[in-house]
Amino acid sequence: MPMSRSAGLAGVGLSLRAHLLVLAAVPLSAAVVGQNTAALPLTAARIASLPRRQRPSWKAYLERSIRQMQADRLALQAELNRAGMSEPLTPPGAPSARTMPLNRPPEWYGTPEARHVADIIVSFQTPAGGWSKNLNLADHLRRLGESFAPNNLSRFLGAGDFDAPHDPHWNYVGTLDNDATTTELQFLVRVIAALDAGESASYRTAFTRGLEYLFAAQFPVGGWPQVWPLEGGYHDAITYNDGAVTETLQLLQAVASGSGNFAFVPSALPTRAHAAVARGLTCILATQIVENGRRTVWGQQHDPFTLQPVAGRNYEPPAQCSSESATLVRFLMDLPDPDPAVVTAVHAAVAWFRKTAIEGYVYQRGPDGARLAPSPAAKPIWARYYKIGTGRPIFGDRDKTIHDTVEELSRERRNGYSWYNYAPQEVLDQYAAWSQSHPSRD
Repeated sequence: MPMSRSAGLAGVGLSLRAHLLVLAAVPLSAAVVGQNTAALPLTAARIASLPRRQRPSWKAYLERSIRQMQADRLALQAELNRAGMSEPLTPPGAPSARTMPLNRPPEWYGTPEARHVADIIVSFQTPAGGWSKNLNLADHLRRLGESFAPNNLSRFLGAGDFDAPHDPHWNYVGTLDNDATTTELQFLVRVIAALDAGESASYRTAFTRGLEYLFAAQFPVGGWPQVWPLEGGYHDAITYNDGAVTETLQLLQAVASGSGNFAFVPSALPTRAHAAVARGLTCILATQIVENGRRTVWGQQHDPFTLQPVAGRNYEPPAQCSSESATLVRFLMDLPDPDPAVVTAVHAAVAWFRKTAIEGYVYQRGPDGARLAPSPAAKPIWARYYKIGTGRPIFGDRDKTIHDTVEELSRERRNGYSWYNYAPQEVLDQYAAWSQSHPSRD
């Protein structure tokens, strides 16, 4: 049931400013406010429509992706032929953090247990140099004719679903989604540091191939797609979701430093990593959404050509996204020597977070489904998505409809997604000290 003006504000005891924010964030009447449309893939036809000077780099990028996709698929097919198999085996799935822990003591990474995981990681590295997501990399070495990816298909696919792959048997084969590829590389770094050069040779080779994968997958404009070689659809967009870009940049920053656990990296790669980080930072600044001449925050994913926000899955609209933007701002604030453009971007994003905070409410799940509920003492909360130009929360459903209240969604989507979050508060807490050293010039 939509929350009325009186029910939404009764007893909350907010300031006038907070009253206005709540009125903007909590709709007075529920409605379908739009229909989600699919993100466009990266294609030769789209490249042909670009200004002439931009075409060569994009053409080379797409051709590289096509060649690598063919090589990856041919490699698996050759294994199937050798084994006399018609279909690949399916590896077991599991969350990456469970099978590749990055928080153990340094000495643990030299143990037989850690080396066993590292050997499995190496065995599941794709010919392109990346890894799939949700792989159980503590189970077994990849077998002849076994797929590089587990079953990552959605259980809710319908006709025209944005998440339906062109080939159900070739899905997320090489991705940055769900911390994939960067986690494998971070784990290998720790194992390499715990072993001598002779013992770590295969892991060093795999790490170097993984870096080459990241270099090859980076767009000419500096961001990264969710899946590479390109799979089509929203997977071809610049992906801030799940920290795909920021985690890649953090890894490359460490490589560029050439110090600590990364001192083993071949001498030419830190220079390339430094250049990749610079291009990635340029992309982040270029994709910051501008409203009425003022910078705000970012979308969950952005078109690689127009740099505008685009849809992800059916229920993920092109919008200003609070959680992914919080991750991006924390990354920018962690830069050791930010230039004026970065400083401006951070101040602008923080202003947007303050403007869109929802005060006096909590998001809770109950027998009737998830909803916002009045709570005078609650800390600020943010909707995941805000409609660009209005500052109002929006919510998507699997049928591609976009709503202005979470209560209107189907029960499965209403309870099965993080529609509200507290991530921007972490930014505001860090910003209090950061802004003292980096004051706004407005």
